[in-house]
Amino acid sequence: MSRVETENPAAGVRVVAFNRPEVRNAFDTAMYQGVTAALRAADADEAVGAVVLTGRGSAFTSGQDLAEMAAIASGTAVEGSGQGFMDFLDCIDDISVPLLAGVNGVAVGLGFTMLAHCDLVLVDAGARLRVPFAELGVPAEAASSFLFPAAMGWQQAARILLTSDWVTAEDLVGLGLALQVCAAGTVLGETVTLAARIAAHSRTATRAITSLMRAARRDAVAEANRREQAAFASLLGTAVGGGTLAEFAARATDRS
Repeated sequence: MSRVETENPAAGVRVVAFNRPEVRNAFDTAMYQGVTAALRAADADEAVGAVVLTGRGSAFTSGQDLAEMAAIASGTAVEGSGQGFMDFLDCIDDISVPLLAGVNGVAVGLGFTMLAHCDLVLVDAGARLRVPFAELGVPAEAASSFLFPAAMGWQQAARILLTSDWVTAEDLVGLGLALQVCAAGTVLGETVTLAARIAAHSRTATRAITSLMRAARRDAVAEANRREQAAFASLLGTAVGGGTLAEFAARATDRS
């Protein structure tokens, strides 16, 4: 089964779906590579006017594959594991095609932080989100140390990043990271409809607008990514040495 599925449900719209429902669409190396390739292909296709990210099954994505992360930290991972994360982050900030997300269920870690990189986000009424970095003993990721305060304000960003608390769909709209809450089961259709409205306009114009908006923050996002990666490298050994990350992966903390 492919880890990534693509389809074209409306004129000019490309859906890129995370497809590891058995692990709530957790991102392993292969899925990072597959999603990045799908986004690059959509960006290179002049017929695509908007891209929608979504997940198959009950989750948008539960974030990084913790079993793979623990194996990397312990030195037992297969060769090539861990590659693809930064390529994916570079991709979502580099492509010019408008990027939407239809958050269909649970979104944890990267499932939450990637939303700050999207141009428009719609969220299912029953979705729940959180970033468990503090609980894991690791720093923020995906430039969320910059993008969350920029979108939410300092106090709310600190609450989200430091407590590891769950956030509801309504909260996500209030925090400025989603446009609207959709009735249960309708989020993908609603997001595709919005994407089709965008795709109906001049592709040259919409891509130029998207590129200009992203360019205004690109340097700051890149710097935040570099700082976070350096912090992660320095803390990962300590986190695993104390058992935090390994135990978190082993007990498969409730992501529902």
